[in-house]
Amino acid sequence: MASAEQIVDDLRAESDALDGLVGALPDDGWDRATPAPGWTIAHQIAHLLWTDEVALTSITDEPGFSDVLAAAAQNPAGFVDDAADELATLAPEELLARWRATRAALHDALRSVPADRKLLWFGPPMSAASMATARLMETWAHGLDVADALGVTPAPTDRLRSIAHIGVRTRNFAFTIHGLTPPAEEFHVKLVAPSGDSWSWGPEDAAQRVTGSAADFCALVTQRRPPAALDVVAEGPDAKRWLRIAQAFAGPPGVGR
Repeated sequence: MASAEQIVDDLRAESDALDGLVGALPDDGWDRATPAPGWTIAHQIAHLLWTDEVALTSITDEPGFSDVLAAAAQNPAGFVDDAADELATLAPEELLARWRATRAALHDALRSVPADRKLLWFGPPMSAASMATARLMETWAHGLDVADALGVTPAPTDRLRSIAHIGVRTRNFAFTIHGLTPPAEEFHVKLVAPSGDSWSWGPEDAAQRVTGSAADFCALVTQRRPPAALDVVAEGPDAKRWLRIAQAFAGPPGVGR
């Protein structure tokens, strides 16, 4: 896995790329529907803003983050959507400015976290590197939603490596949240990076394997594209089952979009 500093650099670059899509939109462009049901482009940026804000709170104000957890526990199925609904009502200029300021502060704060510190989150506590990876994954995935809404196709980059890594590492999580026993043996995962490099995880002699495009694998584990539409191939019954349920993000089983 890359260092925390490298992942933060990638997160900053991915955020800037999304900013490039929305920064020049007219006000009514923020009302455009995205593939996520009920969410406009404003909702997508509002969600990223809220998540960046609470991630920053986790770093700088642990008691304050405990209050966020307590509030979320009162509405576990709806607190994320409620936050997006509320922030999406901001004027686009204010929403964009607030997201820019918050994410810049978060990126700086992540760089300052000691390597041995674990940050509170909605799931298990995590390192700064893991927090940055989670933010990178979300920023890329929601950026894909925005790009789809605008009818553009962003060129994939090797920043996807950290997203692919978390996709592989959450294999057992995906089985567990679907009420399934995770496979006992590791899979071999081998992906072709946007640059043409090869990325791999797991033993090369594993009986079950997943191969294909890194960009498509990331779209699969973030549930942005259906498996049948992607260049990702599984060999073995458990590996094939994994591709149907893969989920790199926290929360209950998702339905994709």
